[in-house]
Amino acid sequence: MTQTPALLGEVPPPPRRTAAQVAPDIVVWGGVLLLLVIAFRPVEMTHVAKLFTNSENMRQFAREFLRPDFTHLRLYVAQMWLTIQIALWGTAVAVVIAVPFGLACARNISPPWLQQPMRILMNLLRSIPTLVAGTLFIVAVGLGPFAGVMALALNTGGVLAKLFSEAVESIDRGPVEGVRATGASRLEEVVWGVIPQVGPLWTSYALYRFESNSRDATVLGLIGAGGIGQVLFDSLNAFDFAAVSAIAIVIVVAVSLIDLLSQAMRSRLL
Repeated sequence: MTQTPALLGEVPPPPRRTAAQVAPDIVVWGGVLLLLVIAFRPVEMTHVAKLFTNSENMRQFAREFLRPDFTHLRLYVAQMWLTIQIALWGTAVAVVIAVPFGLACARNISPPWLQQPMRILMNLLRSIPTLVAGTLFIVAVGLGPFAGVMALALNTGGVLAKLFSEAVESIDRGPVEGVRATGASRLEEVVWGVIPQVGPLWTSYALYRFESNSRDATVLGLIGAGGIGQVLFDSLNAFDFAAVSAIAIVIVVAVSLIDLLSQAMRSRLL
């Protein structure tokens, strides 16, 4: 009786891919490489030499940046706390938007006549840059944190709705059919068959977006939407790089703490 390589303890050679299987990969990665070559001049990659020819300017900036000025530390911490509150409320409003819209976008929950318009609407919300949305809300409600909250809510709502719908589309149909067998209504099927399955994943997505919004809220401050971004912008305009360094340190510490807290919360959910 002839023994197979597996019985003899030999490792069989890895399967070889045919030319037809390799060709699509070559086309895709070749296309990416071609795009990089085409974009080389438009993005001015030829200016990379200036990183070294203008090194004295960079050294001067670095010398000032490495001597942070914490004279106004209380102001920086207070404004950073305001930025975190903007991110928190922006994420909370986004979740309120994303839950019904995410369910409406799910192929296995919603009928096509509702699903397709909702997907187009969520694509529109995601495509609006946060700074543009912030500017629109500043025109509508004036300068201040509320404009930042609504700008974050608009963009994040579109992102979370897509993530929420994808989570719903990957659920196990068994629990839903079990709830349906009891004579439950369509809403009860969603509440008792769908939400328990996707709840932890939805929470994880929301926490991740809160981390991102904590950074985005800083940028919104540059256009007057409240928070530490306004203080950072003023310091940059004044070429006060020591203050900029101190503000950057406060931002990094705050975002790092938020990231650690979010990781701890997600580890208990998943």
